Amino acid sequence: LMCSCASGGGSVQAGGSLKLSCAASGRMSVIDYLGWYRRERGQRRELIAVISRNNIPDYGDSVKGRFTISRDATKNAVHLQMNSLKPEDTGVYYCNAEDVAADLNYWGAGTLVTVSS
Repeated sequence: LMCSCASGGGSVQAGGSLKLSCAASGRMSVIDYLGWYRRERGQRRELIAVISRNNIPDYGDSVKGRFTISRDATKNAVHLQMNSLKPEDTGVYYCNAEDVAADLNYWGAGTLVTVSS
């Protein structure tokens, strides 16, 4: 399974919006969660949002109410709509696909989001 990531990254001013997209290919039937993580320079990877195979979303505390994750099953794609962006949202965003039973995670290459004040 592969994650091809991602479109939508870029630079935006605080208060603006961006939408990230990622497509996965391969045995999607084993994937339980699709999600997005962020890593800022020198920091650990932080959960931003995940969505289950049943389309149940979950969000990191820092983005609740501002970001929305969605899943397009027909295209094996996952999207992250980011609104009301803040400078602290800056970082590299990684698409993730998780196979819980096999304890495997598949990662996209990452896309840079920069939010200026």
